[in-house]
Amino acid sequence: MRELLLADDTGWHVPQLNVGDWFNAIVHWLQNNVGPLLDFIKLVVQSCVDAVVWVLTLLPSWAMVIVFALLALLIRGWKFGLGALIGFALIDSVRAFDNAMNSLSQVIVAGVVAVIIAIPLGILAARSARASRIIKPVMDFMQTLPQFVYLIPVIFFFSIGAVPGVIATVVFALPPGVRLTELGIRQVDKEMVEAGEAFGAPSGKILRGIQIPLAMPSIMAGINQVIMMSLSMVVIAGMVGAPGLGSQVFGAVQQLQLANGFNGGLAVVILAIYLDRLTSSLGDRSAVSRAARVASKV
Repeated sequence: MRELLLADDTGWHVPQLNVGDWFNAIVHWLQNNVGPLLDFIKLVVQSCVDAVVWVLTLLPSWAMVIVFALLALLIRGWKFGLGALIGFALIDSVRAFDNAMNSLSQVIVAGVVAVIIAIPLGILAARSARASRIIKPVMDFMQTLPQFVYLIPVIFFFSIGAVPGVIATVVFALPPGVRLTELGIRQVDKEMVEAGEAFGAPSGKILRGIQIPLAMPSIMAGINQVIMMSLSMVVIAGMVGAPGLGSQVFGAVQQLQLANGFNGGLAVVILAIYLDRLTSSLGDRSAVSRAARVASKV
């Protein structure tokens, strides 16, 4: 019976749904009807990226190496400061510093935009079950959809360059920030919230004075993940013409330049370690984290 079924080539299929055509129609409609808004978004994002690049390249590379090392020293200590000094000096020594600053500028802009969107969405999802039921499937869709798929409409809207890379990075990096913010707010002890309500504190004051401070370690973990996922998009952004390490690595792959590709990949790793340790240290400085460390020593 099984052999007969396998041999039966009737050509029957589930009725076709042209979902891709519907998506194509939506993209074309948006381009034709909200073109001025897209142009404005492109102008703002490009201006922000250019401004950050200007700041990061204002000083000579050796001076910026010292600045990054001093920042690491102040936030985490001398060991991290020394590691940052060696790491960024290594990036400069392989002549990838300018590309690294271009990539870092895109990560900063995309990370800031993603955090600005993610934290309010996470708070909304934590305080409203209905909003959570809507936001969670959207975040699942954004997180599981292959990056190359949403690069297509982004290129269609914004052409090539840094802007489509930043927009695609925001879409890719947004979900962990939303999820961890929601998780942090939901994990706040209900007795603390009830105590605030018992003293007559309004909902907004409870959020600002109790829930957000107590959820700060989780929120900072979300910000850390947003930055890490933004940096992971660097190479893919290079495929759509975004300048930086992604463009260097992608060009090396196309031309089989092993040394150049390794230099670019090494710079990405150093940037990733630096940003990860930096944001983790900022999270450890929250009042809740300090209190937890003190309690563990008692």
